[in-house]
Amino acid sequence: MASKIRAASLRHYVELARQMGLDPHRLLAEVGLNAALLEQPDNRISTDASVALLENSALASNCPTFGLRMAETRQLSDLGAMSLLLLHQRTLRDALHITIHYRHLLNEALVMHIESAGNLVIIREEVVTEKAIPARQSTEYAMGVLFRLCRAIIGTHWLPHSVNFTHAPPPDLQLHRRMFGARVEFGAEFNGIVCPAADLDLPNPQAEPTMARYAEDFVSSLQGVEPLSEIQEVRQAIYMLLPMGRASIEQVAQALGVNARTLQRRLKDDDATFSDLINEVRSTLVQRYLSNPRYSLNQIADLLGYSVPSSFTRWFSARFGMAPVRWRALHGVTTADSQRHGN
Repeated sequence: MASKIRAASLRHYVELARQMGLDPHRLLAEVGLNAALLEQPDNRISTDASVALLENSALASNCPTFGLRMAETRQLSDLGAMSLLLLHQRTLRDALHITIHYRHLLNEALVMHIESAGNLVIIREEVVTEKAIPARQSTEYAMGVLFRLCRAIIGTHWLPHSVNFTHAPPPDLQLHRRMFGARVEFGAEFNGIVCPAADLDLPNPQAEPTMARYAEDFVSSLQGVEPLSEIQEVRQAIYMLLPMGRASIEQVAQALGVNARTLQRRLKDDDATFSDLINEVRSTLVQRYLSNPRYSLNQIADLLGYSVPSSFTRWFSARFGMAPVRWRALHGVTTADSQRHGN
């Protein structure tokens, strides 16, 4: 089952597309979306279609920050019924856990993980697509929305330690600096926000426990949106844990609250295997990593769970019919690895 997201974001898309001199209805049609969705914000649209829409629009407008510009216009109220629930959480940590718990109501393709790192925390966020397609714009859009959520809970003057992207920087960083007001790192090993751990537990002055309980009762009663399937849950867990070096079946099962044997049985019931799913995720991630010239082949091997680079090269060659250096050459990605090893 392909993942889906709420159609509410299309309203912001249309407004921005028109400002950029684009024909939003034509671009929507190109990815199989109907303009009638604009009148039905709670309907669900294909994640891959949404991702392709932003990438196509960035190219058509010659605007490499299209996704982040969309995020600038988003308000917490755009999240529908979820906005009331989030606004009245005691802390940002509570709001983030609520977002993770109810992500199927917001964006099935979004996976988030909170990781402790001493006095800091890393709020990792990834957009998981069904196919290996570019997702730079959707990633920046999602990160911009996450940042604005944090500020809505903590306060508009909040600044994290850094905002991190795995992709390369755009030619002009003015929008990123204005949007985030903090250090922005590109070519990082994850997409996410790094901030002091204490920030997540600052009290939310807007929180009303009674309103929070009312909102959660209401959100819990919403019908018509099915939770993620077992395969989707496993793919998303692998997607997040793989670059962290923690994507064994035991670790994925633990993240999903079951044991490895139970997970294997459930996947078998769905005619799937863990090894097939991890290879699917690797195939998606590797093309994103290889497209970024800042990543060395050794780094990519490590991010995909290969301790020995030669094992990564053998897997890639079997999967794609060529060596990773050759793939980069064919896609015009020039790196020190390419120059040293040849094509």
